[in-house]
Amino acid sequence: MGVMPTLNLTGDAEADRLLSDDPLALLTGMLLDQQIAMEVAFAGPKKIADRLGGFDVHRIADHDPDEFARLCARQPAVHRFPGSMARRVQALCAYVAEHYDGRAEGIWTDGEPDGREVLRRLKALPGYGDQKARIFLALLGKRLGVTPEGWREAAGAYGEADARRSIADVVDEHTLEEVRSFKKAAKAAKKGAPNAG
Repeated sequence: MGVMPTLNLTGDAEADRLLSDDPLALLTGMLLDQQIAMEVAFAGPKKIADRLGGFDVHRIADHDPDEFARLCARQPAVHRFPGSMARRVQALCAYVAEHYDGRAEGIWTDGEPDGREVLRRLKALPGYGDQKARIFLALLGKRLGVTPEGWREAAGAYGEADARRSIADVVDEHTLEEVRSFKKAAKAAKKGAPNAG
């Protein structure tokens, strides 16, 4: 796949380098991206790597679950819900180990899948729903040059070229703020919308 471009998602050069170099770390950062700030979520894999002495799919998947949960809870915690997220990270790694021989990039490279197939594979991952899968597909296309045929359509609104909807649109501090503003406005609109029916 060649050298992946360096991402700028966390404000921490080393955390961003891990996300850029390791597709599993990026997949894990996306998994953690719920109910906490985006940059904190995507810094999570670096915390795990520092505490485990690397970010290895088999070591994470096979780690004692209680011990791994404690490792994720150690301050600064990997997530505000370290126990449940530790289980999800282990389930994700076990799935990648079993279905893609431990190679997370196999999700978007094995058999030269088109955008719809990559989306289907992402949605099959533990902890990935439709929205998370679409955002990750947009992240692959916009930031990493992984552009299978039909990826923008499969990613939906997240695939739009000039969008500021998700982590897929973050390239620096300025775009991070723009995405944050979009999310805040969307949340406020949702809260203020009268219930249909």
